[in-house]
Amino acid sequence: MADSTPLLPDRLIAHLDMDAFYASVELLRYPELKGLPVVVGGRRAHTPQLRADGTREFFKLQDYTGRGVVTTSTYPARALGVFSAMGLMKAALLAPQAILLPADFEAYRHYSRLFKAAVREMAPVVEDRGIDEIYIDLTDVPGVRDAVGHDPLGGVRSLARDIKNSVFSVTGLTCSIGVTPNKLLSKIASELDKPDGLTVLTMDDLPTRIWPLPVRRINGIGPKAGARLNALGIETVGQLAQAPQELLAQHFGPGYSVWLHQAAWGLDDRPVVTHSEPVSISRETTFERDLHAKRDRAELSGIFTALCEQLSSDLQRKGYQGRTIGIKLRFEGFRTVTRDLTLDAPVQDAAAIRHAAGLCLKRVDLTQRLRLLGVRVGKLSRPGAVEPGRRGQRGGTGVGSPGAGTSGAGGAAHAGAATPVPQTLPLFD
Repeated sequence: MADSTPLLPDRLIAHLDMDAFYASVELLRYPELKGLPVVVGGRRAHTPQLRADGTREFFKLQDYTGRGVVTTSTYPARALGVFSAMGLMKAALLAPQAILLPADFEAYRHYSRLFKAAVREMAPVVEDRGIDEIYIDLTDVPGVRDAVGHDPLGGVRSLARDIKNSVFSVTGLTCSIGVTPNKLLSKIASELDKPDGLTVLTMDDLPTRIWPLPVRRINGIGPKAGARLNALGIETVGQLAQAPQELLAQHFGPGYSVWLHQAAWGLDDRPVVTHSEPVSISRETTFERDLHAKRDRAELSGIFTALCEQLSSDLQRKGYQGRTIGIKLRFEGFRTVTRDLTLDAPVQDAAAIRHAAGLCLKRVDLTQRLRLLGVRVGKLSRPGAVEPGRRGQRGGTGVGSPGAGTSGAGGAAHAGAATPVPQTLPLFD
């Protein structure tokens, strides 16, 4: 075995990002689309149709009408300017001949579980960051610190390559991995050589690989902060690293300015967190056309009911209940309004969620047409758990008393099947 090298950093953190994940899963189902511009985000009606000769007929983006957005796109579609979160109608102007497919989140979750299980068999310290990305602590994985020939990072590269091969073996999908001393740099590194990339960096690589990048490549610098930095003449990470801290503090405040300086120098001591409890669970939907609370009351009421039932099912499946019920409304003109209500006791039941969400809804002016509706449950706990500061009360037994501002929004919160939601609650009136 090659000698261990002392040149490696104390920590070795990898960020694994699946390549165009949703679209790549669809290409497994429709291999004839490989190499073509494909956009995922259509409705179920856009499912490919099987012709009599056994070939498939696909919908084109130019035929789409509606309010949907791009969920993801293949790299050929991205080359035409089509990216996630873009409106499908706008995308159709850029790539009218692109293939449009509906999203299949059950399939995506299946492949997500497969690739994460494959990684954990090789490196068990994994932080789940979503359906298509994870952080992996490689620091103590056997062999990672072994030099290979004259390459002190050979053990790191070999392990990362083995992880990529394992992911491909169980899923048929490629991923990109960045390995650096910390999470911040690894997140950047995983994007540098996509798709199917493998990038290993040390702090010595900062001036050549990180500093020439735009400041927005740092996770945590959003559009507004990026625009403000650009207005100050700070466009690259290197320029940010050399910017006077007094200037940054003047424009961004003491806390954020210190973080900006540290991020530009690649400093980040956050650990890989293997388990964390969710803050909230939500469901929302964007309508194909704007809906009016009075004229489209029946349709909105049905959608509202379905969201609450789906949310109740999510809570039961994941083993949570919650005390804060909230709603999210987006009106024409993209004005967004949220309201929430904290109950006396946590709930999990669909009827209780809908009742409390309806009380929130009554606090909103519904004269404008709606384009999005969402429901959220927060202050989560496990059924049977005693919440801090609430000893003497049984969690999960009801919605709360009228004196708590719930107007008697009762309804038991049981872990079994959801109680059917009444269809006559006067919500959109």
